[in-house]
Amino acid sequence: MTTVTGDQTGDRPGDQPGDQADGTDDHRASEDAVELVVPADPAYLAVLRTASAGMAARLDLELDEIEDLRIAVDEACSLLLHGARADDRLRSAFVLGEDWLQVEVSGPAGSLPPAESIAWVVLEALVGEVESHQPTDGSPARVRLLHRRRHPRHDPSLGGAA
Repeated sequence: MTTVTGDQTGDRPGDQPGDQADGTDDHRASEDAVELVVPADPAYLAVLRTASAGMAARLDLELDEIEDLRIAVDEACSLLLHGARADDRLRSAFVLGEDWLQVEVSGPAGSLPPAESIAWVVLEALVGEVESHQPTDGSPARVRLLHRRRHPRHDPSLGGAA
């Protein structure tokens, strides 16, 4: 089963900037959020890569940045698939801000590579900021990627090429 949910915070009728459906104010009125849950199977990584490209396009990233993000999401998910069983799931949350995209994936990884491994160096080179959490209580491991736009957003009202 694949679950897809979406939310635009502060963008529901009658909401004030920062208002949440639960009545809280989290000061993230310009963020979009999408969550995907897919089987922990490499065949489903294409779904997460496509979602990351779609969210990155909404941020108006350049093509090389979009491709870097797709590769980083694929690599982060691959790290979380080691030791996955048939009934395990990969969970991903995409949050789009004014000039950044955060992707957090969690999955059944028995262990993540050490912080000084090449996997983390590559991820940081691709997206900029990377965090991981390997719980000891058996709950899913998490990898968070944060990409900040490298170039100013093109304003079509100014004319000229992008």
